[in-house]
Amino acid sequence: MQPADPHSAPLSAPIVIAHRGASGERPEHTIGAYELAIAQGADVIEPDLVPTSDGVLVARHENEIGETTDVAAHPEFAGRHTTKMIDGRAVTGWFTEDFTLAELKTLRARERLPQLRPGNRAFDGQETIPTLDEVIALAKQHKVAIYPETKHPTYFAAIGKGTDAPLVAALRRAGWDDAQAPVFIQSFEVKNLQRLKSMTQVRLIQLIDGAAGPADGAAQSYADMVTPEGLKAISAYAWGIGPSKAMLWQDGVPSGIVRDAHAAGLRVHPWTYRAENQFLPPAYRRADDPRGQGDLHAEISAALGLGIDGFFTDFPAIGVRARNGARGAQ
Repeated sequence: MQPADPHSAPLSAPIVIAHRGASGERPEHTIGAYELAIAQGADVIEPDLVPTSDGVLVARHENEIGETTDVAAHPEFAGRHTTKMIDGRAVTGWFTEDFTLAELKTLRARERLPQLRPGNRAFDGQETIPTLDEVIALAKQHKVAIYPETKHPTYFAAIGKGTDAPLVAALRRAGWDDAQAPVFIQSFEVKNLQRLKSMTQVRLIQLIDGAAGPADGAAQSYADMVTPEGLKAISAYAWGIGPSKAMLWQDGVPSGIVRDAHAAGLRVHPWTYRAENQFLPPAYRRADDPRGQGDLHAEISAALGLGIDGFFTDFPAIGVRARNGARGAQ
């Protein structure tokens, strides 16, 4: 076994995963969002990864960047506005794979949900798009873990810009390539996680949605994947699962997914806990304004009561308080 990485702190479940940073309070996937999450006590920061035309992995929720940057205000890039088929869906906009890193660095990040989170607009235009290497450096500096998601791996592999190899290479440069590394790699697809199983020893997480199925066609539906048999199959290549938070419950009672996943030897990190009423179940909403904040603390506490091993949240400060409260109650 390799010695513990001096640039990381031990993780103790349940872990608080800052979803795109403290994205409830800053534009997502910016260094500022990650720094705020770390200051609030998050154990892990999450960069979604997409490639540039020159093969650099950068942190964006999607490869289409019209929603999250000021690219539309750059006339020099007007000719790159286009429509592409991604995972069977037509998407129109500007795409990271059509820009070099140097070109992307001329853009500035902006709030993706300005109507819902108007306060975050005060930070529009202040930051560039970070690279994976920059996120790793930040994590090492502050001794937190990272939880990269490989976005649309089948699509990117098909256009010759696969993300698995560059991700593993970046982790190796960082010295983060063993089972104890402060890294979790996540994907909604199956086949790239199975490939990654042979490429790296870091922990792999199978993301699971409440509808449809993996874009790579590896399973007919996500529902099939959360049966006891499906979870056993996942355990052959993954360390854990990341189900939609709604999958933890069925008609107000536990669905059994946490119990069944643990029985298969898998950890459970549900997503995504957000404070706004729009994202909360009715029991946790406060007033009718979808932008208003409800009782996220109570929602997270209920999930912790089921024995989850960690969770994704846009509001790490609330998540840390809920997690610490659950630990104190044990």
